[in-house]
Amino acid sequence: MNDNVSLPSVLLQNLGSEKQDFAVKAKYSALHKKSIFFLFFGVAWLFIVSLIAYGMVSPLFRGEDVHLTVNNSPVVANINNLEPLYMVLVFIGIFILVGLFLLGYGIYSFTKKGGYFVGTPNRLVYYESNNMHSIDWEEFTGNISVKGNEQRGSISLEMRTGHIENSNNNSGVSRYVPDRIFMIGIENPYEIEALCRKRIKERIVNGF
Repeated sequence: MNDNVSLPSVLLQNLGSEKQDFAVKAKYSALHKKSIFFLFFGVAWLFIVSLIAYGMVSPLFRGEDVHLTVNNSPVVANINNLEPLYMVLVFIGIFILVGLFLLGYGIYSFTKKGGYFVGTPNRLVYYESNNMHSIDWEEFTGNISVKGNEQRGSISLEMRTGHIENSNNNSGVSRYVPDRIFMIGIENPYEIEALCRKRIKERIVNGF
């Protein structure tokens, strides 16, 4: 299961003489639906801020005055006197930077390459961006989902750890959301899922 994967030397050193059930390289680091959310939100944010900014300063392009209220006092800005607009322009610039950050993060997470996953009889090792994580199979519940075909797809492994997430509808209801490990865009996902399930089941049967 690892004939086509060349593992980094630091990962090989960590594994030592452990038997490898599988070794795969993920195509992407993050779920695309999360990346698309940041992309969409960033574009929407920039669009709205641009409309607001244009509505406020567009009279200047027509040689007209811009009427503002500063400290409850009316002020007038024009092409020859931009000082009353300085603070407004600073705030607009800050909001534009926020939008660019959201958009940039969305592009980065959408295109960021995934790391290496290695399964051994005792643990799942994940290595990406010089960070290594080792998770014992008993930390997983055995709830696994697979998307894709036999050649390439993605796997989601549910963990026993998680967090409380508040409802978005202001109902005050909270729910427990388990943590998940995602292997996105890997080869032979159904074979990998079977190997993961086998090791998790062994730990459950043996009482961890």
